[in-house]
Amino acid sequence: MKFLKNSKIVFLFIMIFSLASFFSACSSVAEDNRSVSEKSGSSDTVYEGIQSEEVSVISIVDDMGNEILLEKPAEKIISLYSAHTENLFELGLSDEIVGVSSSDIYPVNVLEKEVYSYKDDPERLIAVAPDLVLIRPFINRNYPDFVALLENSGVKVISLYCDTYEGFDDYIMKLGKITGKEDIAQMKLDEFHKNISNIYESTKNIKDKVNVYFESTEKDYRTITQNSMAANAIKFAGGNNIAYDVEPISEGSSIAAYGEEKLLSKANDIDVYISQVGAMNSGGNLHSIEIRPGFDTIKAVKDKRVYLVNQKLVSSATFRYYKGINELARMFYPDFFGDIYKYASDEDATRKDVAKMVVFKSGKSFYIPSSKYYNTEHEGHTHGFFKDVDYKNEYYDYVETAVMSGYMEGFKENSNEFFYPESFLTKDEFAKIIFKMGNFKSKDQNIEITDLQQCENAKIIQILVDNSILSVDGGKFNPDSFITYNDLIDAFNKF
Repeated sequence: MKFLKNSKIVFLFIMIFSLASFFSACSSVAEDNRSVSEKSGSSDTVYEGIQSEEVSVISIVDDMGNEILLEKPAEKIISLYSAHTENLFELGLSDEIVGVSSSDIYPVNVLEKEVYSYKDDPERLIAVAPDLVLIRPFINRNYPDFVALLENSGVKVISLYCDTYEGFDDYIMKLGKITGKEDIAQMKLDEFHKNISNIYESTKNIKDKVNVYFESTEKDYRTITQNSMAANAIKFAGGNNIAYDVEPISEGSSIAAYGEEKLLSKANDIDVYISQVGAMNSGGNLHSIEIRPGFDTIKAVKDKRVYLVNQKLVSSATFRYYKGINELARMFYPDFFGDIYKYASDEDATRKDVAKMVVFKSGKSFYIPSSKYYNTEHEGHTHGFFKDVDYKNEYYDYVETAVMSGYMEGFKENSNEFFYPESFLTKDEFAKIIFKMGNFKSKDQNIEITDLQQCENAKIIQILVDNSILSVDGGKFNPDSFITYNDLIDAFNKF
């Protein structure tokens, strides 16, 4: 009996020890789980039903100082600012964009998207159930109720804005982060900076750089501050910004008042006068500038070196910015950046190269339509509608500018538009282009052209031959023969 009693005591002791070990182990597991959860911080979340896998949350601080958390990259985006929309397209996010603002017209594919506005009833946007609504601080400041209603309904709203060259990379990488396109964003930025570097390498060592005045608006003859996108564009393009000593009209603004008196005091020093045009800025053109009292004394005005540049190319934080720099460089140094002699060859000229040479010769700046352009139907060509020269084509702006300026034409087939960029240009077609570019008058005596009846543009060809712009071979014009690059250069040099 004594042995039995002792056995019971031993058994009881073993049970107590085992239970203590069990609860200790449970406590340790619980503590480990708490440690994992605490270590994950605000950027990682363990979702219910997932025991061994953690999902990273995207965290971003926008330009209003708000931290926004996204459980995954946005796949359903409403963009209410044209620069955001344009850059998202460049990152390959066409399918993810479900809504845009009424001012968004580039690239032309954006016209297929539903249009929304910060002046709308927020319920219109909420009904779409977007992952993200992209805005800019202007909307936060002027339409706070609109933003608050979206956020209170659970819609993620991110406010971003960039107006300096230095801030462009960070802005683009934020767009890449919230959409899961960081690798593409970095690749695009590398390409972007390479394009700018290629231009700057050609301009930075120019000895006699042109002095430039940049008019952002006619009001108070406003110009741009030194840290602005436009000021950096002038530098990269090889110009000296003559208004280097300005102060912004308000803190953080890229606009500065210059004044008529100060501007005219430097009249003899201004080699090139750049006038910015666009929805937000209204600069003058050559005629409106030269008729201003005293402005006919400005060197650039006297030399007819007043050029228009669209704000979308030089003042907007998009990947098209490098195109604006190249445009300024062409205005500053046309003999180098607008050199048609580099095409010299006896080969037949393609339509795309002719378009580029026409833009160089005419001195036209790239044609950029206004935000209201697509509100009406257009006879002939509609900007951006060529099926064979889309906005990703390196010749896109030259082709569109040559056609929109009326120098060249496209072709319509079954309601679709084509330019046929790789096709060769006939002498008959070229005659029409030359006639539109120059100012030619009929002569009293006509040179005989034996195949004139075979020419589609007979009257034009007769005038150009009489003015020695184009020539005949054995009395024949041969309208269907192709024109060579040397033929183009020779004709361009005659007017």
